[in-house]
Amino acid sequence: MIGIYRNCSVKKFFLKIASLIYGVVIKLRHMLFDMNILHSESFDIPIICVGNITVGGTGKTPTVEMLVEYYSDSYNIVVLSRGYGRTTKGYRVVQVDDTYRAVGDEPLQIKRKFPNVTVVVCEKRAFAIHRIQEEFPEVNLIIMDDGFQHRYVNPLINIVIFDANREVEHDNLLPYGQLRDTTNSLDRAHYFIVTKCPEDMKPIQMRVWRMVLVQKPSQEIYFSRMQSSAPCAVFAGIEAEVKSGAEVIAMSGIGSNESFNKGLAQRYNVVDTLDLDDHHSYRMSDLKRMQQLIAKHPNAVIMTTEKDAVKLANSAAIPEDLRQRLFYEKISLRFVGDSRMALFEKIDNDIKNRDNGAYIKGL
Repeated sequence: MIGIYRNCSVKKFFLKIASLIYGVVIKLRHMLFDMNILHSESFDIPIICVGNITVGGTGKTPTVEMLVEYYSDSYNIVVLSRGYGRTTKGYRVVQVDDTYRAVGDEPLQIKRKFPNVTVVVCEKRAFAIHRIQEEFPEVNLIIMDDGFQHRYVNPLINIVIFDANREVEHDNLLPYGQLRDTTNSLDRAHYFIVTKCPEDMKPIQMRVWRMVLVQKPSQEIYFSRMQSSAPCAVFAGIEAEVKSGAEVIAMSGIGSNESFNKGLAQRYNVVDTLDLDDHHSYRMSDLKRMQQLIAKHPNAVIMTTEKDAVKLANSAAIPEDLRQRLFYEKISLRFVGDSRMALFEKIDNDIKNRDNGAYIKGL
């Protein structure tokens, strides 16, 4: 027991040292941008950046999808993502029939949900925006997924997402904690969205979040909850219904498995879980684990996330009996009160003021 304790203490010590080194590197990088030694590029097209400063799932993709849904009728939109986890490199326009290994799971999810919207993946965002303007001159709004730390692009609007279940003020930088950027960087944000808020969230809790995040009078904070749709079959043609209280096996390859499992437990009888890494690539061993869980719980179905469903839907290796048991829920943001429209009014004004030449960054 003493040996285990010592090993844990040694591990924590080295993680803290690594965290301090990481913090020095991050602060140095920000300083180089602030001194214009490294350059942020501005563009003559409005760019809305959706990002976070923590690892794991905070709700960026539902936020991007909300923006796409709202603005696609009035703007020619491109969604720009790095395409995390893909096996390809460089600039690529996402197609509906692409594989998640080629373009990344989240960009493919967005493309399949909004097939008429152009989705581009590229590690070098500034280069990608120049190419987008050349190839798609009609585009008049870019939504950049997960680009808050990517300071080579200076967006019109920075929206930073936080999970209400994580206390940022008590967290540490990677690898000791979950922060991938310092809280000082939040002075570049324009709007904050706190997701996954409990139904009984008290006003004092909201005030604490305001005190922690808001650093300038121009910044605004909004609170939201995750809203689930009725379960959908992963494979087309399957019409089975999953009723509230049914036995389900929770399976997810996302950054916050625990949050997903707890959410399902509020609606179903979760009899088992299969927690996978974020952006998990499915293998035959995973299919065997699914079959074993189904054999163990013959009355259950497997409930997964929309991101995982995108990866499973085109797999020819999944046998028919397992296809009949695979379901997922679509997730969207439900804002507290009428703050959703308040956020869109702010964004609309930012874009309008920019078009009129009246937008001044940081005010």
